[in-house]
Amino acid sequence: MEPDRGEEQLAENLRQRLRIMEPDKDEQQEELIKTFRHRLKEKISVGPVLNHLYFISHEDKERILQKLKTEGDASAANQLIDVVLKKPHPEGWFRAFVDALIHGDSKYAAMVLEGSPKPEEEEENDYCVALVRLLAPSLVQMKTADVCCECFSLGLLGQDDNDKVLAEIDTQGPGRGAGELLRRIVRRPPGWFSTFLQVLKKTEHYPLLRELTGDPHWCEQQGETGALIDHETIFLHTFEEPDNDSTGHSSTVCECGLLTWMQLLFRLADLSYSEAAAEAPRSPEKTEIVLRDYQMEVARPALEGKNIIICLPTGSGKTRAAVYITKKHLDSRREAGSPGKVVVLVNKIPLVEQHYSTEFLPYLKQTYRVERVSGDSQLKISFAKTVQKNDIIICTAQILENYLERAENGEDEGVKMSDLTLIIIDECHHTQKGGVYNHIMMRYLMQKHKNLRLKKEQKKTVPLPQILGLTASPGVGGANTVAKAVEHIMRICANLDASEIMTRSQEEDRKQQRKTILTVENKDPFGDVIKTIMNAIHNEAKLSPICDLGSQNYEQWAVQKERQAAKEEDKTVRVCAEFLRRYNEGLILSNTIRMSDALSYLNKFHEEQIKKKTSVDGEQNIQITDTERFLFKLFKGEIEELETFSKNPKYENDSLSKLREQILREFSSRGQARGIIFTKTRHSAITLSQWIQENPKFADVEVKPSHVIGGGDQSDTKPMTAAEQKDVLKKFRAGEVNLLVATTVAEEGLDIPACNFVIRYGLSTNEIAMIQAKGRGRADDSSYTVVDVKNSGVAERECVNEYREEMMGKAINKIKGQSREAYQKQMMEFQLQAIMEERMRQVKRKQKAIKDEKPSHVKFSCRNCAKPVCSGEDIQIIENMHRVNVTTQFKELFIQRENATLQERLLDYETNAVIACKDCGQPWGSVMVYRGMDFPCLHVKNFVVNINGKKISNCTKWSDLPIRFTAFDYIEHASMMAQGSDEEMG
Repeated sequence: MEPDRGEEQLAENLRQRLRIMEPDKDEQQEELIKTFRHRLKEKISVGPVLNHLYFISHEDKERILQKLKTEGDASAANQLIDVVLKKPHPEGWFRAFVDALIHGDSKYAAMVLEGSPKPEEEEENDYCVALVRLLAPSLVQMKTADVCCECFSLGLLGQDDNDKVLAEIDTQGPGRGAGELLRRIVRRPPGWFSTFLQVLKKTEHYPLLRELTGDPHWCEQQGETGALIDHETIFLHTFEEPDNDSTGHSSTVCECGLLTWMQLLFRLADLSYSEAAAEAPRSPEKTEIVLRDYQMEVARPALEGKNIIICLPTGSGKTRAAVYITKKHLDSRREAGSPGKVVVLVNKIPLVEQHYSTEFLPYLKQTYRVERVSGDSQLKISFAKTVQKNDIIICTAQILENYLERAENGEDEGVKMSDLTLIIIDECHHTQKGGVYNHIMMRYLMQKHKNLRLKKEQKKTVPLPQILGLTASPGVGGANTVAKAVEHIMRICANLDASEIMTRSQEEDRKQQRKTILTVENKDPFGDVIKTIMNAIHNEAKLSPICDLGSQNYEQWAVQKERQAAKEEDKTVRVCAEFLRRYNEGLILSNTIRMSDALSYLNKFHEEQIKKKTSVDGEQNIQITDTERFLFKLFKGEIEELETFSKNPKYENDSLSKLREQILREFSSRGQARGIIFTKTRHSAITLSQWIQENPKFADVEVKPSHVIGGGDQSDTKPMTAAEQKDVLKKFRAGEVNLLVATTVAEEGLDIPACNFVIRYGLSTNEIAMIQAKGRGRADDSSYTVVDVKNSGVAERECVNEYREEMMGKAINKIKGQSREAYQKQMMEFQLQAIMEERMRQVKRKQKAIKDEKPSHVKFSCRNCAKPVCSGEDIQIIENMHRVNVTTQFKELFIQRENATLQERLLDYETNAVIACKDCGQPWGSVMVYRGMDFPCLHVKNFVVNINGKKISNCTKWSDLPIRFTAFDYIEHASMMAQGSDEEMG
């Protein structure tokens, strides 16, 4: 950034006053830091500087480091400056801050505060920074490790910088490492540019030297001393004006009129190093989009500006057709003199990066500005500006919905539907009630029908974007007849305002998959022992289930029994139902994975239950009921037999045997096998992958497995991050992994290469999932196998799904055969119905808000022992999210226990322990550290809630309760705590 002369003069005046004035010294020093704040945050290396700052508290340092980790250097530096400026200041704070900058690899930042470099030096330095940014896409192609080594030896990188760059190379590759290196060297004091050129010369990066200097003979002009040509000469070479071309048009610089070449440099340099690093290695330039005949056929109505749904099988190029439509849409808008704005919506974070780097960016970056934003991206904070600056934005749907709502509420930084000219909705079959896609489209439909009224009144209408939906299968929505299937698909078409649903049968283009369903035998001695335990519990609690043990129906029955017993304060049935639910899960696991894995699951559960009955200091006498003693003794009495069966291979469950045979068959009969196993839970995906890795028979046929699971936190099993998913898929693509064990996360959308076999192991959901799973096996001679699991009903559901797939095809053909008038009439009817239903929901939401119960009418009791705990008046809410009870009475009711699974680092608080009932050990919530103080944070699922005499035991989240709790007043609480401390000390 070019230095501001007025700013420099103001800063110099402040420095002079600091030298001659002792009074108000702190105030002047603060003013100096504030004046240069924007420049300081670009130049500070936060990690090393923090190591040298003695007057910042440990809590503040932790928060700054968390900010560094989640949002990067600039945000962390900004927060660091806030903390430094916080009053009261300790003696010598300013000098200490400058010294920390000097010793923390941020000498340039220190020089800014101490009055050097001079304005002209800063101006020249900023030009160098801008040039490096401009040429970043080329510079990230460097041999990063070699350049890093030389930069470190010449002092251009500090130790911390060097370590960070090398770590980035190891984890993210040389391109990302180069981006990190460039970010760090431009923070160095003036003179870094000359040193960097010498480094490039020493490491023989002559093409990069020529780009930076603009002189093809640069290397020949340098003597042994390495004296460099003047920086201004370098820039003039870089932007030297070529002769006019044959048409008589001058260069870009000449066309700019009053724009100086240096202003042009800053305009062109609006590119971050990370963007360049992301683009360069992964996005080969592809300028021509060639569609197959069937792709052009389904895309044609969209090219005419119509709203349509493209329905093509997985792997048949829906996204490529969407890229083509996007280009033609933007081209036509540009030619008409009204630039377009395209938003591509996806429903999963990994799909953002996938669509960006493999489809939209490679084909469109030469002509249009493409950007991606997701929940993992820092750009979501400035989404409205990202939309303004770019032509194509790929994002998760919730981000767009949030900003549409902002605009509707009249807030700044919102996005209006009228700002967009084309919305592409990936996996558009999710555009149904309750989904975020449908929320977005409901705004569209309401404005569409409002426009019809405005048009009649001859008033100005609000422009709406074109809509393009993409799906492999709209499904039938559980329909049992073709008529119901037609209605389901028509409602999706209405929600998307689609004038047509475009399909193309590819049966003649692809060979028929070989399909096999493998059934299992019902021998299970391990499971029989678990059933014996469960029947003993039934007798103890006088329970009579009416469904099969080890089934999903049984789990639902157990959950209902637990909730009913909690409400009725029946401790025996409640604890028995909880144990039965866990045994049922163990039974399902023993039918799916190794018996030893199922036994480990049950062992872990029992250890946790016993731990609940033990206080940390051993002094608290936690109640153990007769029922709990019975349950502990029952498991202890059967564990030896369970261990015996789990260690004997001949008792392996039949489903696992069938799966092993099928995997070996696929890898033995194919020259190069590549396959996916779909399974139901994260736990089974991980344990199946381990089972394959540990079995030497699979190694003999060169099976190289890995697993892919989801990224949400709804399960007890640790989720997989987007980066981890991407890494596994990259290895699968490269052949380092040839067998994926995956949950349903891999069925939909993710860019997985063509496989030659797909196995659904004990998993059958609906016809959409089946079609998408089958679509993963797109290679010639591919096979599709369903392995049944005891009590899963998979084989039966697979047959039903096949019938529904056939029904879906008939329904789509029936819709396409309708007259235009009939289709439009039904569309209008469904849209008006959807609008009316949405308005009714809005009215009910407002009525519900009005009917919020008073906190004093709500009572909470322990879910396990029914002990009264508190009323709603005792609970306060922090940041509209966390419910805490800070009363002295509540403090006497619970014990505190460490829990490693809760040790998460969060933005400005942390949880590192659980709180539990002092009488029975039932967990109630967690200890929350917020702004330096501990607070007991309650989890509503651990309580029975009584509202005006009506008991509720099925609340899983606080939003289920119609109560508005009092906002927590931190200042008032801190004052009370401080007074209490003073009294104790007095």
